[in-house]
Amino acid sequence: MNLPNQLTVSRFALTLALLVVMFWPVEFYLQMTAALLLFSAASLTDYFDGKLARQHKLITNFGILMDPLADKILVCSVFIAFVGLRWLPAWMAVVIVARELAITGLRLLAASKNMVLAAEGYGKHKTISQIVAIISVLVAHSCGEWGPAGRAIFEFPLLGRAWVLWVVQISVWLAVALTMVSGALYLWRNRQFYLQDL
Repeated sequence: MNLPNQLTVSRFALTLALLVVMFWPVEFYLQMTAALLLFSAASLTDYFDGKLARQHKLITNFGILMDPLADKILVCSVFIAFVGLRWLPAWMAVVIVARELAITGLRLLAASKNMVLAAEGYGKHKTISQIVAIISVLVAHSCGEWGPAGRAIFEFPLLGRAWVLWVVQISVWLAVALTMVSGALYLWRNRQFYLQDL
């Protein structure tokens, strides 16, 4: 197994570790900070596996299939976890998970017709917005673990609430909006794959 594929597989392991940390039955020191670090590490593997595969011509069928799947499992798992922790409204997670399932289904349908659907620009922006939203939520829930300095920096009041909470609200809404728009555009542009089977 080449290095990019190893990084892809590691993202599954990091996702599992992240969920274990977030839902550990007994709170422990720097628990949410550990979750933040695990998610950040998983996000970096997403960046480097694709970059290394392209640079060193290590693109494989395994990577083409598993890389986007690992991304979707990571992001969907964390948004569902946020609902379980009551950090996010359930409907937002439903929008994100439904979009990812729909696009995965469309790609599988295209693959059954020996076609490969490439990622689009909106999809990349959507992924970045989701990562930023997740990191902002985790920072908001972990900065209290960083002592007085962390609280002073991230909980500084702005318009009646900690400024990091404004970042969370804006980034989450932006991620949901881009998720819906990118999904709708992707389904519309590739509609021939499912309309011809109706």
